[in-house]
This record gives sequence, C-alpha cells and structure tokens, in this order.
Amino acid sequence: METMFPLLVIVILVLFVAAKTIRIVPQASIILIERLGKFDRLGGSGLQMVVPFLERPRSVQWSGLPRGISQIDLREQFTDLQPQPVITRDNVTIMVDSVIYWQVTDPVKAVYEVNDLVGGIIQLTITAMRNVIGELDLDHALSSRDTINHKLRGILDDATHKWGVKVTRVELKNINPPEDVRITMEKQMTAERNRRAVVLQAEGEKQAAIARAEGEKQASITRAEGEKQSAILQAEGQAQARLTAAAAEAESIRRIADGIASGSGNPAQYLIMMKYIESLREMSRSNNAKVVFMPVETSSVLSTIGAFKEVFSPEQSGNSPLVPKRD
Repeated sequence: METMFPLLVIVILVLFVAAKTIRIVPQASIILIERLGKFDRLGGSGLQMVVPFLERPRSVQWSGLPRGISQIDLREQFTDLQPQPVITRDNVTIMVDSVIYWQVTDPVKAVYEVNDLVGGIIQLTITAMRNVIGELDLDHALSSRDTINHKLRGILDDATHKWGVKVTRVELKNINPPEDVRITMEKQMTAERNRRAVVLQAEGEKQAAIARAEGEKQASITRAEGEKQSAILQAEGQAQARLTAAAAEAESIRRIADGIASGSGNPAQYLIMMKYIESLREMSRSNNAKVVFMPVETSSVLSTIGAFKEVFSPEQSGNSPLVPKRD
C-alpha cells in the first residue's frame, strides 16, 4: 500500500496535466490561447496543445452563452430580439421585433475589442431601429420593410466592422401598432376595399355596355348588308323578269306580225286595239273612279269628228242652214 500510493498520485498528476494540456476544438470553431495573460495564438479545429500553468484558453463571456466557454463559433449565427417599443414620426408607438444574422470574421477583435459582443449587437440594433423607423410615418413603416431592413443592415455592418463581425441580414418580423390604431386601420382598409369593389363593378358594367353596343353595331351592320344584298338581288330579279317579259312580248309581237303579214290584216292596228283593251281592263279594276264604257269603233269616231269639222268650218258657215244670215 505504501508503494501504490505514490504511483496513484503520479497517475492523478499526469491526468491533471494532460487535461490542462490537451484541448480538442470542434469543426468551424476556434480558441484564443493566452500566455501569462497575453494573447499568444489562435487554436483551430482539432487537437491543440496548451502549456499548463503558462498558457490557457481565453474564456468568452457573451450574452446567451454558458459561462466559462472558450470556443468561438465561426458559423453564421442569429440573435432574436424581443418586441421593442418604437415611436414613429407621427407619434405612434409600435412594437417591433426583429432577428439579426451575423458572423465572426476576426475572433481577436470580437474578444478584445468589445466586452459583450452579442449584447453590443442587440443594443446597437435597437438604437438603429428606433432611429430608422422614427424617420417614417406609420403607413410607410408598415409598407417599407425592405427599405428598413436594408438601412439597418448597413448601419450595423459599419458599426460592428471594428468588432470583427459581419452583419449579413436584418429582418423585421412583426410591426404591431396599438389596438385603437389597428381598429382604425382595419376600418380604413374595409372602406378602401369597398371603394375598389364599387370601382371594379362600375368598370365591369362599362366594359359590358361597350361590348353590348359593339355587338349591336355589328348586328346593325350585318343586317344592313343583308338588306342591301336582298335589295340588289330583288332589283336584279325584277330587271331580269322585265327583260324576260319584254323578250317574250317581242317574240309574241313578231309571231303575230308574221301571222298577220301572211294574211290581209294590219299589225299596227292590232297592237293598238290590244293596248286599248288592256287599258280598259285596268280602268275597270280601279276602286276610286266611276267609269262608263261606250264601245265605239275608232274609225267611226274619227269620221264623225271629220264631219263636224267640215260643218263648222268658216268657208261653209255662210251656206249652213244652222247659221242665220245677216242683213
């Protein structure tokens, strides 16, 4: 037992020294090794050797990290901010929560240039957010998230550059106005939607009226074209009928003339008598006139008129028994 006790002490000392000497750093992480309290070198991922009692890894005391941790994560990280009160230019207090994406690019500056890197980023984000949104009205703040995000990222990136940090993105998650303002905005939005509905309905009725008028116009044009073609065809039919009737009548006259010429009749007298009979027939069909027919012979009428002319002529007036003589 007396020989085992020193051996056990030696083993414990060796294990203690090994624990103080050997450091295993995960992938995408890094440690800062200090010698006698002064920065000496960076320890990358993998196995790192530290001289006991002379060197030690620098512990990182950032908000949200366990105390005593010495590893610095080089991956992109995010910090979620709780809702913060922000006053707009028109004096409306809104609650804004956001998330910041950032990445350590220089571990030495991130540890030695700022005491609490995460806390400094949070406070800087809150201040910049109040400055940017304070220059906007409530309506612009609600509708200009991309512009606000872009301005915040630029401000934070410039401010954290000396801390060895790169701010990649800033996103506003929610912008919550007060309850009374929210109710007013909902009423305004409802009125705007009703106005748009009325405008769209009126526009639809206008387009329908235009389409209906255009249809009626095309129908009128088509109907007029049809009537025009019908009138043209009717006129052409009447003209063709007249030509056919005239041709038939000419052929009839020719045949009658040929028949009369072969005998002893007079074709002209025959045609005159035919026209005379047709005229009498048309006069008999008239309902507006009273007609009395006196069948006479044309040659007798002409001879009677000639006789009256001879009786009342000046040369025969002196010898006429009907005219008294003057003394």
